[in-house]
Amino acid sequence: MTNGLLHGVRVLDLTTILAGPFAAYQLALMGADVIKVEIPGTGDLARELGSEGPQHIPMMGPSFIAQNCGKRSIAVDLKTAEGTEVFTRLIRDADVLLENMRPGVLARLGFPYARLHEINESLVYCALSGFGQTGPMAGRPAYDQIIQGMAGMIDVTGFKEGTPIRAGFPIADTLGGFASAMAICAALSRRGRDGTGCFLDVSMLETALSAMGWAVSDHLIADREVGRNGNANATSSPSGMFRTADGSLNIAANTQQQFAALCGVLGCPELIDDERFRTRGDRKVHREALTCELEERLAARGAAEWEELVAGAGIPAGRVFTVAQAVEQPQVRERGLVHEVDLERPDGTPIRVLGNGVHVDGQALAPSSRSPWLGEHTEEILVELGYTGDEIAALRDRNVV
Repeated sequence: MTNGLLHGVRVLDLTTILAGPFAAYQLALMGADVIKVEIPGTGDLARELGSEGPQHIPMMGPSFIAQNCGKRSIAVDLKTAEGTEVFTRLIRDADVLLENMRPGVLARLGFPYARLHEINESLVYCALSGFGQTGPMAGRPAYDQIIQGMAGMIDVTGFKEGTPIRAGFPIADTLGGFASAMAICAALSRRGRDGTGCFLDVSMLETALSAMGWAVSDHLIADREVGRNGNANATSSPSGMFRTADGSLNIAANTQQQFAALCGVLGCPELIDDERFRTRGDRKVHREALTCELEERLAARGAAEWEELVAGAGIPAGRVFTVAQAVEQPQVRERGLVHEVDLERPDGTPIRVLGNGVHVDGQALAPSSRSPWLGEHTEEILVELGYTGDEIAALRDRNVV
């Protein structure tokens, strides 16, 4: 892999569902050798999630495929003495251990951090959980929607006159995954200097709060109440989503210069000196009136035409796409974000997955292989760990692997 920034780094991925697998996928895209450690017979629950319908590939749910390309899979029962030995050898040979179990589960399996450090003192151990490893809520289970609600994300999303609304995608899971991958890379950087490993405790709740920008800073710093603003940007006006003749257009004219340019493009220069809209503060106070004025002009043309005109004048603007439109737009296709992997649906059509938007030396990061079948690389990995053919056969006979 020519852009393998993490080439030579071995990651043990003991994660399931989304946040953890997403973190490990980022490391795989960067070139790490990611070994997914799964339970024999069942594996990651995501293997079966969303897998209904005629295009279903057994044990290959869409979410699993999306977050596990480029990894290898070993299936081993960690609750057996032999499985414990396999895992010990895996730890000894690894650079990173990533898990998203509830706090204490790995310790109950015989591997608290002290034991992990004893086996491999240079190991980077990252524990990703809903609430962190300490605190009164540490032992609680958590999914994305729970975190969205407890971080205040849901409360600030939606319209003032409506009920709070969750984000339409697993933002808290994704943020937790990105934070974990970033922390692991930072820890590997330090280890490269002094050889020491560390214990990384990543909280999805805290990560979600840290990502909320002005919604939190307005409370902490400005002591302002945070509310729901629908599709409008609470910090500026005109900045939000506006109706055109055939669809919606996001416009962010956040500076005085951009507002003046927008008025010029829309053919309403008189609004620049309108006492209601003269300053940024005035425009926020009279947001609804300004929106009405602008949408009256925007109704003359379609969103695509206005996008070209408005963006062409140096004002941030973009249409509101469906997911299908978003992944097929020329900008995304040109940059090579979507990749085909060597896995076919029952009708023979290829599977497509996303990279991560990072280019290294001009190349998009792509998965090195499709997602693995459960335990697909078990024998291969056991051989790397020093097991003989007879020993592997014995482990299989006892259902350890």
